[in-house]
Amino acid sequence: MGISVWQLLILLAVVILIFGTKKLKNIGGDLGSAIKGFKSAVKDGDSKGGTTSTQNKVKQGSENTAKTESVKKEDKV
Repeated sequence: MGISVWQLLILLAVVILIFGTKKLKNIGGDLGSAIKGFKSAVKDGDSKGGTTSTQNKVKQGSENTAKTESVKKEDKV
């Protein structure tokens, strides 16, 4: 009870009518470049030992936020 070939063709025709071929081409290109960028970022992250500078910044930011919140709680008490 899966989707048949005819149903997929009808769905494709409706999508082309709604968005148009130019917009679908742009979406496909954007999606492809996003996947390519993601793969290169993962490859760079693996070669650097698993953590990237962005991940380190996020960790530092969350530590600073936790410190700030604890100081605010002490002020309220």
